[in-house]
Amino acid sequence: MKYTIFILFAFLFFSCKKKLEETQSTIGTITESVYASGIIKSENQYTVFSTVSGILKKIDAVAGQTISNGQLLFELENDKAQLNTENARLAYQLSQNDNHFIKDKISEMEIKVQLAREKLLVDKSFYDRNNRIKEYNIISEVDFEKVALAYKSSQLNLQTSEKQLAQLQAQLKFEQNKNNILLQIGQKTQNDFQIKSAFSGELFDVLVKEGTLITPQIPLAIIGQKNAFLLELEVDENDMARIKLNQSVLITLDSYKNQVFDAKVDKIYPIMNEQSRTFKIEAHFINPPKKLYPNLSAEANIVIRTKKNAITIPKDYLLRGDSIQIGKDEKRKVKIGLSDYQKVEILEGLQADEMIYKPK
Repeated sequence: MKYTIFILFAFLFFSCKKKLEETQSTIGTITESVYASGIIKSENQYTVFSTVSGILKKIDAVAGQTISNGQLLFELENDKAQLNTENARLAYQLSQNDNHFIKDKISEMEIKVQLAREKLLVDKSFYDRNNRIKEYNIISEVDFEKVALAYKSSQLNLQTSEKQLAQLQAQLKFEQNKNNILLQIGQKTQNDFQIKSAFSGELFDVLVKEGTLITPQIPLAIIGQKNAFLLELEVDENDMARIKLNQSVLITLDSYKNQVFDAKVDKIYPIMNEQSRTFKIEAHFINPPKKLYPNLSAEANIVIRTKKNAITIPKDYLLRGDSIQIGKDEKRKVKIGLSDYQKVEILEGLQADEMIYKPK
């Protein structure tokens, strides 16, 4: 029992003797910043979706693979699409054969138009000659009316023949275009069952397995530009009015402890996310880390302004209620100004080089 009391007394004695951590306030530069959080994304990163539904028959690429523009990534079962395309091809070929009838009619009508044109020339010439001699009473009024009627009839016959020819030509063109379009639609639909990359880059992840039912709502893969990354950050709506293009950004990453990386704001999305009440901005590293991966978490301080010759203390030396510890049991109220992720500015209540103690 005495031994236990002795150990407890020694522990309390040395605990009381333990020194408090101390530091001095300093004069230096401090920056005002806005906090933002987000993730690392690849340049041009996008999620691959299918435009059609079907069973995933084959995966033609693996995660981590470098891919090229137009490279085949996934194949869906397309038996039905193939049948539809074949039906469209047969319909197109059949329409081409059926069009021989229209083409024959067009040939016949072209001959008819040519004959009507020639007859009109003859009737016009006969009409003009009789019209000149009419005043000399060489031709009776009845005979002249017959000549005029024949000329007018030739005009109407030519107009009708030309109109019929134009209709047949339009019908032939319409049938050819219609069946050609149906065939192209069938071929395009069949191609939709082969999902290809939209650009060159790296396949970061494959999100599905062979044999699963794919719909246009199911993400298939994530693709992005290789070795090119950006920061996608979210800024609270209360701070958004202070954000501008080209502002400096100080970035910290969980993957790189105790390191700060410089970046710059280069894109601001001018619409708020109603659910999170935040705005999305993009920034690019000035000197990026050696290795980055999509979806790494990041925290950022967007620099709003910088103040020189400010009295500052480490942030973890500030007590709740904006006070500091200047003695073992003595505290002092202070007025704070700017703060960043490490330091806080003291406007009133503390002089430069004054000793303060870290809270227990």
